[in-house]
Amino acid sequence: MSIKRTAQSVALSLVAAAAMTTGAAAGGHGIDLTGKTVEWVIPFSETGGSAKWANFYAPLLSEALPGQPTVVVKFMPGAGSTKGANWFQDQEFKDGTVIFGSSGSTQFPYLLGDPRVKYEYGDWNVVLASGTGGVAYLPPELASKMDGLDASLLQGEDFIYGSQGATRLDLVPLLAWEMLGLQVEPVFGIKGRGDGRLMFERGEANIDYQTSSSYLSGVTPLVEAGTAVPMMSWGALDDDGNIVRDPTFPDMPTFKEVCEATAGCETSGEQWDAWKAFFIAGFPAQKMVFLPKGASNDAIVSYTAAFEAIKARADFAEISAGRLGAYPQMTGEAAKKALQSGTDVPEAAKTFVVNWLEERYGVTLN
Repeated sequence: MSIKRTAQSVALSLVAAAAMTTGAAAGGHGIDLTGKTVEWVIPFSETGGSAKWANFYAPLLSEALPGQPTVVVKFMPGAGSTKGANWFQDQEFKDGTVIFGSSGSTQFPYLLGDPRVKYEYGDWNVVLASGTGGVAYLPPELASKMDGLDASLLQGEDFIYGSQGATRLDLVPLLAWEMLGLQVEPVFGIKGRGDGRLMFERGEANIDYQTSSSYLSGVTPLVEAGTAVPMMSWGALDDDGNIVRDPTFPDMPTFKEVCEATAGCETSGEQWDAWKAFFIAGFPAQKMVFLPKGASNDAIVSYTAAFEAIKARADFAEISAGRLGAYPQMTGEAAKKALQSGTDVPEAAKTFVVNWLEERYGVTLN
């Protein structure tokens, strides 16, 4: 083991110990996972952003948890993630060896009252919330038709998009593209956003979007090869709640900028308010890690301490930037606040989206 590696391990152990001491003072003593395997269930396919997020964290979590258990990522795709989430709802806490990773595509059906949803976020125990962003991109021949930020010349094109479903996180790009006046026909039923990228690569789709982690790893090589061109990011929020440029893609225009430059697209009114509300619900708290209902305080303390220790690594900013992007990784009260923002939207925004889904895609949510 190198001196640098030894120093990092010692520092990680000290941070974890300090966090555990803090947790114990609050009434928790932690759990010992020596010799055990932690199963981290992801309700999507192994090709998407959630897979990349979990696979990034899994070895770090293994090292940081008490007893250094093996952390295995298990994929359970189906019904746009509601299959896996419904399964997790039925799990009772035993020993801290089952955790669940949700995303905005799990949050949106919950927000919209999708009848397939049998899960309740209020029953779960959040131990990490990860913010992210998203990037829409085009083939070079279509990207060349944009006049700067103005997408008006794309309004007569026919677009095909691989989608997990209109009630999932895909409603953010679908509504954005409609606001820009683009004729986008979704092909519903893919199991993960990575499958949408594969459709784009095979020429079966000519518009796509990926969350930041998938864009960085899966689309950047396409951009470098000249087969994809970024169109815009969804943006990020500043402290006053305004849409600003994504810190991971500071040179890329936001949807708000493109909308302002495109005839017929408005950044005020009920359509914009609905888009922004669901963007906020889906991206600043886009991915979360949960322990099941009934989790002991000791288990919550251990997982919170482990994620705190990971964030405190001297190399975390460096190793996470290229995999996750430059977004908050939240624990404790910050994670609880993120969960609240990700599972609650104004009633007016919800009503607009429910009506839009029925009128545009024939989706009835009652």
